[in-house]
This record gives sequence, C-alpha cells and structure tokens, in this order.
Amino acid sequence: MNMNDAPTAAGNDGLMGARRRWSIALVTETYPPEVNGVAATIAQVVDGLRERQHQVQLVRPRQAHDGPDADPSAAHLDEVRVGGLPIPRYPHLRMGLPAGRMLARLWAARRPDVVHIATEGPLGWSALRAATQLKLPVTSDFRTNFQAYSAHYGIGWLRGPIEAYLRRFHNGTRRTMVPTEALRRQLEACGFERLTVVARGVDTRRFSPAHRSEELRRSWGVGPCDPVVLCVGRLAPEKNLDTLLLAWQAMQSRNPAMRLVFVGDGPLRQTLSARCPGAVFAGQRRGADLATHYASGDLMLFPSLTETFGNVTPEALSSGLPVLAFDYAAAAQLVHTGVTGALVPVGRTQAFVEQAVAWAADPQAACAMGIAARQAALGHDWDRVVGQIEAVMMSAINEVSAAAPVAAPEALRA
Repeated sequence: MNMNDAPTAAGNDGLMGARRRWSIALVTETYPPEVNGVAATIAQVVDGLRERQHQVQLVRPRQAHDGPDADPSAAHLDEVRVGGLPIPRYPHLRMGLPAGRMLARLWAARRPDVVHIATEGPLGWSALRAATQLKLPVTSDFRTNFQAYSAHYGIGWLRGPIEAYLRRFHNGTRRTMVPTEALRRQLEACGFERLTVVARGVDTRRFSPAHRSEELRRSWGVGPCDPVVLCVGRLAPEKNLDTLLLAWQAMQSRNPAMRLVFVGDGPLRQTLSARCPGAVFAGQRRGADLATHYASGDLMLFPSLTETFGNVTPEALSSGLPVLAFDYAAAAQLVHTGVTGALVPVGRTQAFVEQAVAWAADPQAACAMGIAARQAALGHDWDRVVGQIEAVMMSAINEVSAAAPVAAPEALRA
C-alpha cells in the first residue's frame, strides 16, 4: 500500500464497521499555554478529535503555568502530566522526562485503541517503547527539523546522530505523518519508512482580516495608509533573520513610511533591536491578541529555511496578508506568486530582497494579493485535516487488528 494513499475518513465505515469512537492516547512534549507552532497545532488536533466524539487522553509534561484555570479550553480533558525539564536555549519550553513504566501500567489497565506521539523527545521515546511492549498501534508526527537546527547552534556535528535517532524513532511506528510532499521525499531518501502526507489547517475564524485594529496600528506609530511589514515567529538563529533585515533595509529605503513589526520573542531580540532601532517588538502574543496583530499588518516576510511546515504562513494568509517566502515548506504549497504573495528559490537572498523592494514600491499590489490570500486560506480548514489524521489512525488500528500475533517493529528490537 502506498502510504500516501491512506483511506479518507469518509470511506472508512467498512474498515471499522459501526464503531466510530476510539480511545486515543496523544503524547506531546509541548501544549498550550506554551506558545509555538507545534503546541498550537496539537491543540487543534485534540479539539478536532474530541469534536468527532473520540476520547483523548493527553500525556504531556507539567508546565510552570499549570493550574485549574490555565487552559479553559481543556476543561474535561483527560490529562496525564509527567515531569519535565527546560529545553536548553528555550527555557520557557519543557521536554518531558521518560515515563515508560508509568505509561505501560496505565495503558495495560485501560488500553487505548491507538497511541499518537506528536513529538520525538524523551517522553515520546518512552511512550513508543511502552506502546510497542503492549502491542498497541502507534502513529507519529514529524514536527520539527531538529537536525537542521543543529547547524545554527554550533552543534552541526550532531546532525548525523540526530537524524539516525529520528529515523529509528519514526520507523518504530505504524505511520508517520509529514506536512508536505517535499519533506516526505526528503525523509524517504534518508531511510524513513511508512510516511503519509497530512497538511496542516488554519483557524479561519480566528485568523481573519475582520480583527484589524486601527488603535493597535496607531500604537505602532503608523497611519491608516502606512504599510506595516510583519515578521511573526521565534527571534532565533534558525529563522534566517539576517535575510529579513537586508530586505527590510532595502524596503525602507524605497518607502520610508513603512514600519517593521516583530511578533514573537527569543534569544536574538536584543541583537535585532540594536540593528533595527525603528522596529516595533510586540513580544509573544496568544489567541485573539495574536490574530489582531496579524490582521493589523499589511504584508509578511518569512525568510526561514528550517521549517517542517511553518504555521505562520497559513495564519498570515488567512488574516489577509500576502506572504514573501522561500519556495519551501508550507509556503511552497500555499503561496502563489503574484496571486497570494511571492516565492523565491531557496537560498536566493538577493531575489528575496528584490521582491520585497518591489512590494515596497507598489503597496496597492500587495493589498490586492492580501484579499486573494484570505480567499485561498478558506479552503484549508481544520475539520478536513483532522479527518485525514483520523484516517491515518484508522489504518494503523486495522493493520494491528489484522495481525496475529503482532511483532515488535524491527527498529525497536535489541
């Protein structure tokens, strides 16, 4: 079976009969109120699965902000919280500590129909071992290019071992979901198996031009007709922000009325503030506040080359912003040059700068693309994506059900 031909949710009645509700154990090392694309995406998946009447048990590390009212949307959610440690260079994020014995006892007493592991850290690895021991079907996500990040933190020599670890991890599951066809081909060439492309959705109600705020724009020091350039995401070395600064300097020379707004935080904030004193640094934003920041901009520059997907791309498009990005990850799928934004060849910094200057010279053209961007984003709602995830899980469940006995995957023997 071609792993890209997983059955659709609508066509699965014959596989599972009348049974449509499952018990799903979902394991992740990050979850709201932590602010990052992975946490936000996983929360959408959890909400979508619960809306489809599945029982979801969320296994995650305890967070500093945990409390009875930490996340009102998680009311009545079955959560299993385990120990964790801060991630080096990302102290506001935590990685889960191994909890294999506890999970094995928990799942032996109340077996889930499927275990879905969203992140590949110590908690995810121990969950994989426990599920394999219990012969439970396991699916996984390839979420973050850790091997690509290593070059930006002075540990490029670890790229090979990191890639080997990720390959062994994912090859120990029944299915691994990846967000783009390009990433599927890249991972397959590196020996990853049983890959299925499942794109990511966007909340088009939350991220909408309707949330534009002239009051917020005035606080940035811009008038109604002054173009605002947004950069949304972590202010970190792996985001290729030198290219952004080159583009911005060229744009401002062409149109001094433009204003640059950074939405996000990270280790490069002070450096960027020194190099770009006229920029606005809005810091981390969540929920409706983040949506208002998106909608109050006019166009977005996204120079990153280390994304597995890049949630900010569909969020910006849904908010009515054209996106300038490299022909890579989500942008390669969602941005159409001259219609919803512009793509430039990967690594062509000068082409990125030249396209940014063209937008600075003709802000009305960018405005027209923003309208088209919103319309295009409406076709990428989360319900469709959750249906695809459900179908992948169903394939894994049926595959294990049909096997008797079930052997441990080769990657986990020894």
